[in-house]
Amino acid sequence: MTWHKDRQSGRKGYHHGNLREALIDAALKLISEKGPGGLTFADAARAAGVSGAAPYRHFRDRDELMAHIALRGYEQFAGKLADAWNDGQPDAFTGLENLGKAYLGFARSEPSLFAAMFESGLVLADHPKTAAAADRSFEVLRASCEALAATKPAGERPPALMMALHIWALSHGIAALFGRGDATRRAIPMPAEDLLEAAVLVYLDGLGIVRT
Repeated sequence: MTWHKDRQSGRKGYHHGNLREALIDAALKLISEKGPGGLTFADAARAAGVSGAAPYRHFRDRDELMAHIALRGYEQFAGKLADAWNDGQPDAFTGLENLGKAYLGFARSEPSLFAAMFESGLVLADHPKTAAAADRSFEVLRASCEALAATKPAGERPPALMMALHIWALSHGIAALFGRGDATRRAIPMPAEDLLEAAVLVYLDGLGIVRT
């Protein structure tokens, strides 16, 4: 932020080089401190060092600011999951293991984005771009489940969507409880990656999907 003097009035004012990014950075810091539920538009403006009216130049309200942060998170998340899946190479089981590690890794390295994506109370239907990015991340998981289901004979394959939803619930629960990189993480006597791997293997074994 730089200060200047109005030539006509002689009053000081401010000019922010990148107000949008400053507000996002301030909001992420506040989320890390208070969680997404405690974030207000006024707080973000105050933390960014601007007036209460300044954020309206870029965001309609607090939810639009949060949706933009969540969009950024989902875009990064989808990219990390796609890289981890690697089109199922060298095989679907390894790809799924890597997906789980990437899920936990994101929660650990980006806890504020993770909270904005999943705990902000956003109605994704009201924010189509954010919803589309969220769908892209889920489609990576669904693709992995389709590949795993395809290891069974055609008449014995479980629905890939059902599998994806179940594994998502397992992954997200373990990430949210035990894998986050902030003070909300609960201690367990094992790496979160080991817990997730064991849970997924038990689940797949119940479906008759085993690595040969």
